[in-house]
Amino acid sequence: MEQKLAGKVAIITGAARGQGAAEARMLASAGASVIIGDVLDQQGEALATEIKTSGGKAEFRHLDVATEEGWAGIVAFAKTTFGGLNILVNNAGVSLRVPSMIETKLEDWNRLMSINLTGAFLGIRACAPLIRDNGGGAIVNTGSIAGMTGHFATAYTSTKWGIRGLTKSAAMEFAPWNIRCNAVHPGIVLTDMVGESADFVEAMTWMAPMQRPATPEDIAKVVLFLCCDDSGYITGHDIPVDGGFTDAGAYRQVLLRVMSKNSRSL
Repeated sequence: MEQKLAGKVAIITGAARGQGAAEARMLASAGASVIIGDVLDQQGEALATEIKTSGGKAEFRHLDVATEEGWAGIVAFAKTTFGGLNILVNNAGVSLRVPSMIETKLEDWNRLMSINLTGAFLGIRACAPLIRDNGGGAIVNTGSIAGMTGHFATAYTSTKWGIRGLTKSAAMEFAPWNIRCNAVHPGIVLTDMVGESADFVEAMTWMAPMQRPATPEDIAKVVLFLCCDDSGYITGHDIPVDGGFTDAGAYRQVLLRVMSKNSRSL
């Protein structure tokens, strides 16, 4: 792979598996020194070893994104181990598919907020000064198409709509520091978070014009683009990576139903 991130240092949260692991591998392949942040120590260490065995640069650091102490530790680690920081990918997140707001427990609401939204806020606040001190760089936040549309999982949706506001505020505030901030919004991605929900995967795929779920690598490619100089004049943007779900999914179904009743060309 072309070394578009040669000499850069990146922190990726929730990177021990799934989408975050794909991002860690891809950024390392592009030349970045990657710090894998996660609470899954064994998987995170294994991924760091895998990347180093493949010729990349990676280290694992235990990180609970919902704590200020965790962020202080990983920022200090980046500075002492690699000399600074250029990239932050806020990927850590948890889901909660409770279809009723009435049945959503406060403890579940608070847990999702602390990881999905507060974690990203704490990460930006902790990392932006170090990125500034290295001459600038990029922050990529992981949202969801649940933050682009109405969605049945109230707590999860609220965190992802919050990511959009956080991203735009950070883009505006840190532009003078030469820091760009954007958000990717995946649709259905085949990761452990989806679990055994075959019916959910099928329904989401049915709505997507491209008629397939995303792979973690599909998302990682967009994250790489947003981290490198190819996107050097892009900041504050929401980028759905969803096979067309958000922009064309509903009308595609309307079109298919109308076409099934009419033989005339539309």
